Amino acid sequence: MTYKACNTIEPDQLMQLYDSCGWINYTNKPDVMANIIPRSLYSYAAFDGDKLVGLIRVVGDGVSIIYVQDILVTPTHQRQGIGTHLLKHVLKRYQQVRQILLITEDTEKTKAFYRSLGMKTLKETHALGFIKYNM
Repeated sequence: MTYKACNTIEPDQLMQLYDSCGWINYTNKPDVMANIIPRSLYSYAAFDGDKLVGLIRVVGDGVSIIYVQDILVTPTHQRQGIGTHLLKHVLKRYQQVRQILLITEDTEKTKAFYRSLGMKTLKETHALGFIKYNM
């Protein structure tokens, strides 16, 4: 497995990764997909040979707040430590940042994963979050 920071990733590789994870809100908009990596604060990817198999994408100011917008690993490569490596890398890179946020699905599996890396739910920190989706 090769890991590297990326300012660009081929749109076809992105589409295959996001599609493999069922993230159709991204893959339904190829014009948006072409801009997500260049417009991100930081992107770090996992490659198996030439194939993109994992990605973490960060947005924010990098000083007071970052938001982990995407973290995904293709199903054929899950449970191999790739997601853990990606998130640990970002947490170390931005350890001086006060707020590191993300939104994920509410399952025991995802809660256990993020808790294992030192993260807490908003409820556990006596905080409240709001969201508005523009579809």
